[in-house]
Amino acid sequence: MAQTWQKKEREQKKQQHKKVKEEKRLERKKQSAENGNAAMVMAYVDENGNLSATPPDYTKRKKINSEDIQIGVPKQSDLTEETVHTGIVIRFNEAKGYGFIKDTQTQQEYFVHINSMQDNIKEKAAVSFAVEKSPKGLAAVNVALLKL
Repeated sequence: MAQTWQKKEREQKKQQHKKVKEEKRLERKKQSAENGNAAMVMAYVDENGNLSATPPDYTKRKKINSEDIQIGVPKQSDLTEETVHTGIVIRFNEAKGYGFIKDTQTQQEYFVHINSMQDNIKEKAAVSFAVEKSPKGLAAVNVALLKL
């Protein structure tokens, strides 16, 4: 059976491609033998966690105890215990129905909504409240006026 011109052309291209591929393989083998695998690039991680071509400075190394390493997400303490806090209303907008209470002991501010109140409160009023976790952080609930 006689080969057509296209078949001969394809066969020549295949042979030429194999030849070029073999030459490249031999060239890489020759270079690795000459360099002794020195062409391999070393990468280091610096103290900030970034990749670097230079080795890290060991004088900046920090000593870490293995007991201090926490694997996974630390458990949050549940705020189920209802401790009563006392504080002062520092801001309250009656039109919008929310404000902020400053704890007298910790000086921390808590958000308060009108739905969490037992009594009507005004600014600078002394109140007692409990703290509850809300979607946007800690909030004051069960807010009541303190009888002085």
